[in-house]
Amino acid sequence: MKTLILSISLSVLLAACGGSPESTEGQKKAEPLGDNTATTTENGNPSYDPNRGEGKFTNVEIGEKLDGALATEGENIAGVKCFSCHKTSAEKLVGPGWKEVTVRRNPVWIMNFITNPDPMIDKDPEVQAQLELCLVRMPNQGLNDDEARKILEFMRKNDGVQ
Repeated sequence: MKTLILSISLSVLLAACGGSPESTEGQKKAEPLGDNTATTTENGNPSYDPNRGEGKFTNVEIGEKLDGALATEGENIAGVKCFSCHKTSAEKLVGPGWKEVTVRRNPVWIMNFITNPDPMIDKDPEVQAQLELCLVRMPNQGLNDDEARKILEFMRKNDGVQ
């Protein structure tokens, strides 16, 4: 009986972390890397850039001051998509806590990770180390660019940006 309850609880938790990917119709395709700061491998292909991550973002415009409206919308989105696995403190829930994530990571990396987690989990050594601690891969939440930017602004607010 305990095994059945544990199995059901685990299934509910995993379902809560998942999300239905939104249609990609009408979304921008990945832009070329442009000024690629990554090194290249022997066969000439770009290697993984740990400062940028992997994804379409090469530049993310953020202001020195917080955009409060954007941060509030980001908190609402995170409440639906993120907070079943993450806390705003440093404490680990299913995934790592968000405290000081904007201090540890730059906006481009954060945007690429939350919109494109699978390749980054496979390639980023620091994310792989987190995976060893958390034991659960972050699922792709199907966030569009606007939603991801709002979550980034909430993360900045959580880290004390005024």
